[in-house]
Amino acid sequence: MSVTLDLQITSQLPADKVLKVIGDFDNLVPKLNPQFIKSVETLQGNGDVGTIKNVTFGDAVPYKSAKYKVDAVDPSNYSYDYSIIEGDSLIGILDSINHHVKIVPSSDGGSVYKQTVVYNCKGAEKPSEEFLKTEKEVFESNFKAIEAYAAAHPEVY
Repeated sequence: MSVTLDLQITSQLPADKVLKVIGDFDNLVPKLNPQFIKSVETLQGNGDVGTIKNVTFGDAVPYKSAKYKVDAVDPSNYSYDYSIIEGDSLIGILDSINHHVKIVPSSDGGSVYKQTVVYNCKGAEKPSEEFLKTEKEVFESNFKAIEAYAAAHPEVY
């Protein structure tokens, strides 16, 4: 059994810039939103498919860590997929969490950030509505923080 969470955020930034700033997520979010993510450490790989990273979460999140694996990187289609494979962020009831990120260019020169999160349950127990609401708020906050940073630093992005 699985539970799906969909997130969609309209951005003023073009898709290529959104993808570029997402590529800098590991460095930016711990600086911009340390209450959610304290650090991201690469354990294996160079960012491409198969790379494994460890995330240490901040005090505003009800769990401490997650290990994730990069599943797909497709810059030409503005997409990035990864899976949470270990850690207490699996809340004892999940086998894994799959994240599918796609940035869609929009006609006004901006883009739409789309993220589908699939929570793969071990059994019949599902993540609570409160848990899913918190997850969505964290994803939105992190995206808006890196988007604002990119808009304020056009020379970098």
